[in-house]
Amino acid sequence: MAAAASVGYAVQHLIDPEICIRCNTCEATCPVKAITHDSRNYVVDFNTCNFCNACIAPCPTGAIDNWRQVAKTTPFSLDEQFSWDSLPPQSDLEVGSDAEVPAEVRQLTEIATAGQGGAVAPPWSAAHPYVNLYSVDRPAIATVTGNFRLTDDGASADVRHIVLDFGSSAFPVLEGQSVGVLPPGLDPNGKPHHVRLYSVASPRDGERPRYNNIALTIKRVTQDHQGSPASGAGSNYMCDLKIGDAVKVVGPYGTSYLMPNHPGSSIMMICTGTGSAPMRAMTERRRRRAALKEGGELMLFFGARRKEELPYFGPLMKLPREFIDINLAFSRETDQPKTYVQDLIRARGKDVARLLRDESCYIYLCGLKGMETGVLEAFRDVCRDHGLDWDRLKPELHAKSRLHIETY
Repeated sequence: MAAAASVGYAVQHLIDPEICIRCNTCEATCPVKAITHDSRNYVVDFNTCNFCNACIAPCPTGAIDNWRQVAKTTPFSLDEQFSWDSLPPQSDLEVGSDAEVPAEVRQLTEIATAGQGGAVAPPWSAAHPYVNLYSVDRPAIATVTGNFRLTDDGASADVRHIVLDFGSSAFPVLEGQSVGVLPPGLDPNGKPHHVRLYSVASPRDGERPRYNNIALTIKRVTQDHQGSPASGAGSNYMCDLKIGDAVKVVGPYGTSYLMPNHPGSSIMMICTGTGSAPMRAMTERRRRRAALKEGGELMLFFGARRKEELPYFGPLMKLPREFIDINLAFSRETDQPKTYVQDLIRARGKDVARLLRDESCYIYLCGLKGMETGVLEAFRDVCRDHGLDWDRLKPELHAKSRLHIETY
């Protein structure tokens, strides 16, 4: 369906650059590749968008849920959208009453603003999340109370565990949610830096229990995904923070990627690098409540180049096997074959298949986008080898809120 809505008018889908946090969820979700981005803005191609609404629900801030009536022959171009710092006002083309609006425009507007489709729902027993309590215009001010390097000094990755205390400002978060950080200063275009999004690595009662604080797992970015030198404005700012520094924080965000809370629920976690943050939060939540014996199994697949570069390696090794089933994959260990998380999923196929069958098991995947295909193919292989049909099972897992994927 073309975006044009009538002979004279069209409904155009737009992204609000003022509240967009550049998390890439919309672009990754869009099935027709209508969304793209540059160094500043995420934008929607008028000629490609078909109003399927797949991108609406996953957006953590609602920036994606914006629409304008425009002249069909002169919609906002991509170049115009790339230049925006804020959405343009509604056009004078908009008319005052429903009777004057072409019927097709009204129909498309209703479809576009319905906000249907998109994200997997949270587990039925997940706690109620609070979102968007603090905005770019009104951020919470947190104080740095900890900044610890998690990887060895000689490791190629500098990964930090950073603790932020909110003092008297209420900032409730759940395991699996994210927060945004506002780096100070200006970008190369002379404009304020956009929000950087980080998953929370601490459980809901705080990094220190009953304290109003959270932890983040942040890797210092020194190169892009192609290996070319690059300096991440947000990650370098965060990794260089000192005790006592003040940080502007917005959010929290996330209503789907939440852990189950009902007794007997099991969790399968698959991650690489800083994708371990939500897994660390869920594991710590279960560890603190282990004496209540309310949880089911915990199974973790965790990948890194070497053990020296695997965040939380030391604390993980102290957890008893009966509490969590840990499977570590290292792709660059000396004198050892390259092993990735998908290899271990296949190796543990019998137990993985058992948990895939378990209606009370919820699966969480977090890490670089490149790992997603390999993991899902491993699930397909496990299913084939153990009497399951992945093509039938995967949509069932989504429908029952049992499969949650957060890759970037």
